[in-house]
Formats: sequence, C-alpha cells, structure tokens
Amino acid sequence: MTGVLITGGTGKTGSALAELLRRSGVPVRVASRIPAADAPDAVRFDWRDPATHPAALHGMDRVYLVPPVDTTDPMPLVEPFLAEADRLGVRQVVLLGSAIVLPGAASALELAARVRARPGWVVLRPSGFMQNFLAPHPLGERIRRRGEIRTAAGTGRVGWIDARDIAAVAAVLLTGPYGHPDDRRDYLLTGPKALNYQDAAQIITLHTGRPVRVVPVGFAEQADAYRASGMPDAFAAALAAVDVGIRTGRDAQVSTAVLDLTGRPPRTFAEFVQDHAPQWADVGTPED
Repeated sequence: MTGVLITGGTGKTGSALAELLRRSGVPVRVASRIPAADAPDAVRFDWRDPATHPAALHGMDRVYLVPPVDTTDPMPLVEPFLAEADRLGVRQVVLLGSAIVLPGAASALELAARVRARPGWVVLRPSGFMQNFLAPHPLGERIRRRGEIRTAAGTGRVGWIDARDIAAVAAVLLTGPYGHPDDRRDYLLTGPKALNYQDAAQIITLHTGRPVRVVPVGFAEQADAYRASGMPDAFAAALAAVDVGIRTGRDAQVSTAVLDLTGRPPRTFAEFVQDHAPQWADVGTPED
C-alpha cells in the first residue's frame, strides 16, 4: 500500500478518517482548497482546477472521494479527476455518496454508478449526518442561537449517523484487501435507530438542559432559510425538497453495515449529544 488521498480532507468525515489512518500508520495525503501550511501531508486541491489533481493523486493507490458540496451536478467536476485516477493507476476509490438523494441530482447517481462499475471501488451511502445538528450547519446554528428546529419533515424519521462512524467504515475498507470478501460495491450506513426531529429535540434538551422546540414550516420557508444561510438557489431548493420528502418515511431506513464492517455498533444520537453538549450553549435569541 502506498497511501490514501483524502479529498475533503478537512471536512466532517475526511478529518476523522485522516486521524484514524494516521493512528494506524497508514500514509495519508489530505486534500483541500486551502491546505494548512504546517501540515506535511496536506496538498492543495480544487475540484474546479484540474491542474491540482495530478499532484494530489501522485503516488497514492487509494482515494477517499468526497464530491464537491453545494451542487446537484457533481459529475462534470469529478469526471476529470476519475480519469486522472485511472491514468495514474489508482486501485481503490471509496466514494462518499448519500442515502438521501437530492431531487434533480441525476449526476450524483451517475457518479455512484461510475464508481460501482470498477472492481474494488465502493460507494458509501450514509443517511443524514448527526453533525448537521451542530453549527455552522444552518440546522445546528438555529438550535444554538434560537433553541429551535424549523422543518418541513413533519414527524418523518431519518437514520441519523455520526460522521465518525462513516470514517470508521471508510478506514476499514481503505486498509483491507482491495475489494471486500462479499464483493459488495455499495453500503447503506445509518445509526442504530431512525429518529424524527421531535425525538432529536427531546434528546438534546434532556442531555444538555437546553430547551429545543420543533417549529413546522413549509417548503418555501425552508428553502428561503437555506438561501439566507448562503446556499445557491438550486441547492437550497433541493435540500428543502429533501426535508419535505422525509415525511413519506423513505429515509427511515436502518442498516447493520457499521457493525458488520467495524465490529462495533454505530453511536446513538444520545451519545453524540453527550459528546458535543457544550456546543448547544445558549448564546441568546437574536431577531430573524
């Protein structure tokens, strides 16, 4: 094994994966748009600048692939990177996909299909991140500042998963033999239980002492809130549509993949809240 390139290396799953691999003595290269000057394993990488791709990939035989964020059309940006990975002989790619598919995001499905088609390349499809309940995500920021969750999801449930558990699965796949004994190319990753936003609010309140309420809203109001946080219009509308879609129960799936691959169960939402309790400290309730 020569090393693992981690795109999105300073993000939620990428940073946790880098730490796990370093602890195991695995050579890593952490790719980001603004690499830390004092980090010897950091490299500049920009999806919109293909000239940064060869240097990031050079000498790496495995890749943890986090597609560009805030877009429903990642394939045009990722395709040149995958072509370069093929040219340089990358033998394994673990793609961070999603169990929650954005409306109108056929490109994301195309990307997942492209990865599945290669021997030893794997797609991870995690459910909603527990880390979304923390700032600076708009959901977490509103909880921190106003003690409320505004949602169009009704009482629909999601199999929320801790990003650290996603990283643990990726670490297993990236440090084991190429491919997996069951020859699977796709893993649904969830927490141990599907929860709705009312459940989450109760758990945060119980374990932090910070009262959190749920405020029902419609699609338009949710999309406006995402736009106000700085998201592009199309991406904000897609996320709001996902929120509405949760009502149908389609995202209430629960899998055993984390346990099957890592040998330990995924963290519960209560454990996640206890680990991050200080981050929900009341900072006041400024006007909207």
